[in-house]
Amino acid sequence: MTDLSSQQCSSLSSDKQPLSDAQSSAYLKQLDPQWQLDKQAQTISFIYTFKNYYQTMAFVNVVAQIAHQQDHHPDLLVSYNRCKVTYSTHSVGGLSINDFICAAKINSAQNL
Repeated sequence: MTDLSSQQCSSLSSDKQPLSDAQSSAYLKQLDPQWQLDKQAQTISFIYTFKNYYQTMAFVNVVAQIAHQQDHHPDLLVSYNRCKVTYSTHSVGGLSINDFICAAKINSAQNL
């Protein structure tokens, strides 16, 4: 299986089906264990924590750059020292490979 962080997101049409629960679970195993799959297998999310607001906002800017480069955008919930990142693919009505690619790219950027 190819490393998710080295892949690129692709455009998905609305006739594309979301990933199955089994596919989502398999991709989830390739991410940091703190990424969580919701009970309906519709989203994945991770709550990142930081020492201060400046570090939180620096992280948000990294996520924004990845989202721009991949043309795939997460929902972000930002507070003083936390940022919750949630991915799903609206065009397919659930999870797609793009969600896991972007999650892996965020994890890779965090490890730099």
